[in-house]
Amino acid sequence: MPHPSGSRNESSPVEGLDSSVSADETKARRVASTDVDAPSRASGRPAAPGSRRARREAERAAARAATTGNPDSTSSTGTASTAAAATVTAEPVAASTVTAEPVAAEQTITAGSAASPEPKQSKAGRNLPAAIGVGAGLLAALGLGLFVFPYLLIALGCLVAGIGSWEVSRALKARTGIPIPLAPLLITSLALPLLAGLYGPVALSLGLTACLLLVVLWNMLEGRSHGPQSIGLSLLVVGWVPLLASFAFLIFQSERGASALLTVVLLVVSNDTFGYIVGATLGKHPMAARISPKKSWEGFAGSVLGASLVGIALCLWVLRIPWWLGLVLAVATVICATLGDFAESMVKRALGVKDMSNLLPGHGGMMDRLDSLLFAMPFGYAVVMLAEALG
Repeated sequence: MPHPSGSRNESSPVEGLDSSVSADETKARRVASTDVDAPSRASGRPAAPGSRRARREAERAAARAATTGNPDSTSSTGTASTAAAATVTAEPVAASTVTAEPVAAEQTITAGSAASPEPKQSKAGRNLPAAIGVGAGLLAALGLGLFVFPYLLIALGCLVAGIGSWEVSRALKARTGIPIPLAPLLITSLALPLLAGLYGPVALSLGLTACLLLVVLWNMLEGRSHGPQSIGLSLLVVGWVPLLASFAFLIFQSERGASALLTVVLLVVSNDTFGYIVGATLGKHPMAARISPKKSWEGFAGSVLGASLVGIALCLWVLRIPWWLGLVLAVATVICATLGDFAESMVKRALGVKDMSNLLPGHGGMMDRLDSLLFAMPFGYAVVMLAEALG
């Protein structure tokens, strides 16, 4: 068809195809150039000098340098999409390099902490050297009060009873949310051991009555909404700690005095020691798995056997009483001490605590040492009175 201007402007199909391909290639190069130059513009750096091809070559070289050792990233395809993919792929590699630093630091910290020696733990979950040291110190203080300074023994008893009352009242308050007045408990912890140690059982009975009235009146005067519950918990603390501890001072006031009290204490220590040794080596059958899973019948048998030998020896050569009384005292002490340990374990499980406090390293709190002693003292006092009655 003739052109309106009169001149022919016919193009061959091949030429039209070439021009179409050239247009598409030019468009693709512009898009690739835009994609390649985007990181440069985003980072604020000036574009590389030269043609678009030179810029693409520079981007591909940078990508190969960032991903050295990756065959896929080092292959040159001559397209901008490959360079962009290589650039994107390089980012996780760098991220993994950065991530490796905290891992190495963590490994270094772990190795450093592993290098520091930890305290030796026993099978009972205690720091055994600390437990032995604290136990030896308590026995030394007891011996000093028994045979050198009797008033020191009474002062230590009042202090121990006060700490035990504080531990129990604090644990009960933390669990129940019921406030327990501490002042009447501390007064009771001071008064009952002092009366028992200086004036005997009659004074202890009168002092106990007065202290119970003090606890009730104190709670009533405070006018709290949980008054009856607070009174009940306070009476529990008084009967558990100061009252049972006062029987130790009744034993101290007996005819055999210091020797009798030391015998009961050593029987309790023998119960714990032989029970631990036998239970840790041979224990397979728990006595009460829900209350104290680590106490076994084998350990209990070891406690009875070991304490019986110690009790007979002490009664024959220290107390000068018949051997069978030593056997009765030993067996009764083991039973009472075990019941005391179970009683505190039940309370601690109900309160959701492992130890009453952390005052004594390797033992826990003061009540964690007094639990078996407190329950053994009343029966020990009964046996001592029986021995005195028999002459």
